[in-house]
Amino acid sequence: MPRIPQLTPDTAEADQRDLLEATHRQLGRVPNLYASLAHGPAALRGYLALRDSLTHGVLTDRLREQLALLVAQENGCLYCVSAHTVRGGRLLKMTDQELRATRRAEDADPHAQAVLQVAAAVVRSHGRVDDELLAQARKEGVTNAEFAEIVAHVALNTLSNYFNHLAEPELDFPPVASMDVPSTDVEAAR
Repeated sequence: MPRIPQLTPDTAEADQRDLLEATHRQLGRVPNLYASLAHGPAALRGYLALRDSLTHGVLTDRLREQLALLVAQENGCLYCVSAHTVRGGRLLKMTDQELRATRRAEDADPHAQAVLQVAAAVVRSHGRVDDELLAQARKEGVTNAEFAEIVAHVALNTLSNYFNHLAEPELDFPPVASMDVPSTDVEAAR
């Protein structure tokens, strides 16, 4: 049972209802996470604004979705791992193998893998990524704009992961099996 209930158009106040409608416009539905976060209109408004802004950044749709999945994995958020596995598979046509690899900060494309490894290091080290990892990422073509957006995506997705941990909304996506992330060279960034 959720610790913070999901609002509906019938139970929401006017500003909350407006946000639920904005969420529906952005996503085509209102996931339970958003329906719970709407209790704090400023929090949901900020989340939606950052999410919308980042859709106009330099990172591709696929990389943005991979970052969301990776950060959810790193933060142990079953709700978001499940949601982004569905999104990655259905919307971006990622295979099960690609989705599992993303959760380990791996990708067949060296640039995408570098982006994922930097993001994993940001989460694990709370942003204190070492020079060697940044230099390696630069060799794979990661730009300063991408570094900035990687951190912004970590912040955005950590907000939703942590709120899910607090609110415990009902899972409205097919659950995904948990997966431990093996220690990698990203550990050195700690």
